[in-house]
Amino acid sequence: MGFVIYPMDSSHVDKVCELEKSSFSSPWSRDDIEYQLDNAGSHFLVAVDTEKKTVAGYIGVQEISGEAYITNIAVFKEFRRLGAATLLIKTASDDAFARGCEFITLEVRESNLPAIELYEKSGFERMGIRKNFYSNPEENAIIYTLFNRNRKD
Repeated sequence: MGFVIYPMDSSHVDKVCELEKSSFSSPWSRDDIEYQLDNAGSHFLVAVDTEKKTVAGYIGVQEISGEAYITNIAVFKEFRRLGAATLLIKTASDDAFARGCEFITLEVRESNLPAIELYEKSGFERMGIRKNFYSNPEENAIIYTLFNRNRKD
């Protein structure tokens, strides 16, 4: 099984909405997701399974002033632990760095151990805690950041 990464387009919105609803307690609305298609500061990518030709996962990144922020990342259960999330993170961070970003950052629930393992494996460093950041249920967020080590100032 393999994955190919594509920029999200309107043909992917239904699957991304489905994945949002199945992955998050406060999912983004269809309007929120569709808005990203025309937002110059948003860079959403999908991982498409090469065999089934379907969206396996996606990542959303927003950029401003040389900083990148992962807003969302999710993979359908049947495709987890097969490399889709790792490929999405690598592609998104490489793309952000190629556009001149100094770093890419995100928050993750303290209890989301599989995601924490993924981010640490991907080179992200733990930078701090946001107290009571999440609701449904209320929980702290850990801030992780990956720095652009190749940036030349």
